[in-house]
Amino acid sequence: MPTGHENEGYRRLFETDGLTFGAGFPLTGANRSTPEPEAEIRLAKRAEAVGFDGLWARDVPTYWPKFGDAGQTFDPWPWLSHVAAHTDEIALGTSSIVLPLRHPIHVAKSAATVDRLSDGRLVLGVASGDRDPEYPAFGVDRDERGALFRDHVETLRTLWRDEFPEREGWWGRLDGALDVVPKPTAETIPLLPTGNARQSREWIAEHGDGWLFYHLPERTLTDYIDDWREAAGEKPFAMAVRAELADDPTAGPEQLHLGYRAGTEWFQDYFGRLAELGVDHVIVSIENDDPERGIERFAAAIIDAD
Repeated sequence: MPTGHENEGYRRLFETDGLTFGAGFPLTGANRSTPEPEAEIRLAKRAEAVGFDGLWARDVPTYWPKFGDAGQTFDPWPWLSHVAAHTDEIALGTSSIVLPLRHPIHVAKSAATVDRLSDGRLVLGVASGDRDPEYPAFGVDRDERGALFRDHVETLRTLWRDEFPEREGWWGRLDGALDVVPKPTAETIPLLPTGNARQSREWIAEHGDGWLFYHLPERTLTDYIDDWREAAGEKPFAMAVRAELADDPTAGPEQLHLGYRAGTEWFQDYFGRLAELGVDHVIVSIENDDPERGIERFAAAIIDAD
């Protein structure tokens, strides 16, 4: 799929006619405690070597045990800079930065820094958030998150594009006396609104560089993609899937939260159907007792078979 985008990460993920695959941190599966950085980096390098096109870090500002996980624990900006230093060409993504909980100048500067340090490999999933206790913790009105999200997207575009920008919002005011540097490697860092982000599909299609969504049943996914193509044309559609690889390659599917447990043969057919439906990229959370073996099995059976 031609993208016309100068960002290297975006081109790696989407400038192809086939389905591409990313792996989501924590690659070790330690999402309720702090993962071992050395093990995560070793697996990240292995994922790049065996053919994954993206590595995705979640933004979970605080740990809420009731929600069930802490993401990859590390703040996405220093973490992705660390990953960038240990990888070469694989895209680096966020899934996703919770914009209403962050100051847009900080997001603009941090994201552009990671983008520069990675030679343009950063792609930003952005979200309105879904962990209720975080809003009062950050002094943010939960009911205003939709409006805050829209303001942040427009502000980020302005801060990356303009020198000495003029922009005013709830967060403060820039009157043209200050610049926000560095600027990204391209005119903008690609933004993929995640889920509905409290926006209409038409707004996401107009203001996003693509759409990142959660796992959906195939019948529902078909309707979503058809509506997306009508609203957004060829802008890419990405989604997240949890995949637990059964030891038996012929095992049929068992429903999991946001994914499936199945043999590799079923997953081959499943991802083939996703490609036919028009999905452009899948972020896979691979469930396996041996994470490295899981990454290698998935690559050999699914990526190499594509």
